[in-house]
Amino acid sequence: MSKRYLGMSASSEVVTVVEAEMPDDISAPIVILGDSTWKLQKGDRAAAYSVLHQQCVDHIRENKIEGVVIKASAVPQGAARLNLLISAEVRGVVMAAAASVCSNTTDITAGSISRNYGDRKIAEYLADDDFWASVTTGGALRKTSREATMLLVAHRNT
Repeated sequence: MSKRYLGMSASSEVVTVVEAEMPDDISAPIVILGDSTWKLQKGDRAAAYSVLHQQCVDHIRENKIEGVVIKASAVPQGAARLNLLISAEVRGVVMAAAASVCSNTTDITAGSISRNYGDRKIAEYLADDDFWASVTTGGALRKTSREATMLLVAHRNT
């Protein structure tokens, strides 16, 4: 029996959300049910975070999501810039919201995927159209959503 999952990747202004059915058979493709972008409200950030938190909680409850995989923070190569810190705040809001209603919430770094999934770097998988045709089916998947989907692919195969 398949399970409903969300793959989520946050930036300073948006959260990319991919909803998918994950078949028990790991050789079967993941079925894409939805691919959306949640934009942070303009204005007061605290209020925007509150709205984002509630949006995430509502989506998980209403769609009976059984697992959430979120792109984890990574160590910056240089000095941390403000956008990096704001992205971490947004990621924290989404992680807290997901974990409050879904006990199967986890995070994965892109570096971990590169080291532990397959024999290529994550960037190579993200650019490979044939790879995506083989591991996903169902609804349309934007190229900008491949990273959030890769979290689901890697999570299922670990």
